Amino acid sequence: MNDLPPDLPRLRTLETWLTLALGEVRTAIAAAEQREQEQQHGAQARPAPPDWLLELGLNRDAPPVQVHVGDCWNAGKRTRGIPRDAALRALADGVTACGMCRPDSELGFLDG
Repeated sequence: MNDLPPDLPRLRTLETWLTLALGEVRTAIAAAEQREQEQQHGAQARPAPPDWLLELGLNRDAPPVQVHVGDCWNAGKRTRGIPRDAALRALADGVTACGMCRPDSELGFLDG
């Protein structure tokens, strides 16, 4: 079964259209490959999450709210990464330990 036109002008028109369409497909493939490559590079270049997080208060003068393990799902948006000794110091100074990720247990911190 041959659905192609029999005359040369329409065949040339079809050839031109297919060439243009193929060019568009190749451009879309190249763009998709570039995006995928950038995503892979971004995932590899992403810094490791901090081991400990300090959740800050609503303004810069407010005291810290909670200490979290670095990958805690319950950490708020106002957090910053801190080293282990700063997390221990914050807990010793009375900052609340997150009840979900239990950084006090992870750090081996005992009250009093």
